[in-house]
Amino acid sequence: MLRPILNIDDVELQPRPPHFAPTGPAAERYDAKVGFIGPRIGAKKLGYNITAVPPGKCAFPFHNHQVNEEMFLVLAGTGEIRIGDRTWPIRQGDIVACPPGGPETAHQIVNTGTEELRYLAVSTKMSPEVAEYPETGRFGVLAELAPAGDGKPRTMVFVGREGDSLDYWEGA
Repeated sequence: MLRPILNIDDVELQPRPPHFAPTGPAAERYDAKVGFIGPRIGAKKLGYNITAVPPGKCAFPFHNHQVNEEMFLVLAGTGEIRIGDRTWPIRQGDIVACPPGGPETAHQIVNTGTEELRYLAVSTKMSPEVAEYPETGRFGVLAELAPAGDGKPRTMVFVGREGDSLDYWEGA
C-alpha cells in the first residue's frame, strides 16, 4: 500500500507536459507548474494537485465541467476567480467550490498579484468528462479507456466545436 500521507513541502512542481503546454498567442496568457498528488497517496476517486501560476497568468481557459466538481484552496498569493458572469478576489486561505453545470458554472483563476499564486485543486475523477469553453465555443472530451495490451493506461482526449463532428456512418 502507498503511504497515504504526503507533506505539501514534498510536492515537486513540474512544467506541463509538451502536449499540454500553451503555444503561440496562448503562451502569453497561460502558464502554470503542477504537482500531482493523488497517485502518490493512493487516491482513486479524487484528483489532487498543487498548481502554481505566475503573476499576470492563468493556468487554464475559462471553462465548465459537465460531470466533475472541483474545489480550490488558495495556499499563497492573490488573484481573482471568475465564475459565470461574476468575479471575486481570492487570497491565501480562501476555499472555492466549482460544481458541474453549464456556462453559469464556468470558472477561471487569474493571478492578479505580484507573486506566484499557489492553490490546491481537488476534483472528482468521473469518466468520461465533457468540458465546455463558453468564450470560444469549444468543448473537450476526456475519457479513461481500457488498458492497452501491455497493461498501460490509455486516455482519449478530443477537443472540437459543436457541428465539427463526423457523420456517424462516415467510413462505415
